[in-house]
Amino acid sequence: MPVKVTFIHPDGSREAQFAPVGDSVMDCALDNGVAGIAAQCGGGCTCSTCHCYVESPWFEILSPQIEDERELLTYVEDRKDNSRLTCQIFLREELDGIEVRIPPRDWT
Repeated sequence: MPVKVTFIHPDGSREAQFAPVGDSVMDCALDNGVAGIAAQCGGGCTCSTCHCYVESPWFEILSPQIEDERELLTYVEDRKDNSRLTCQIFLREELDGIEVRIPPRDWT
């Protein structure tokens, strides 16, 4: 059964996409052309271009951050308490309906 992921864009618009269990939120974004998730390292957890904010109650049920993700998030300029890297959020059935907010970015 696919998992629904809702991406909330900086302008407040919402975009629902679906991905199989086991895929990352980053995979879901890239596979569906979601704007704002660059994922320049391709999911290797070596950049922060897939940074997002995870809405409650979803944030509280995510798997814990690995050390690499924690370290990378310290360099994110617009980091918040609910910041995560989409490459490190792997979809499971209980995450069906997860909402992630895409921060405004300027990568020029």
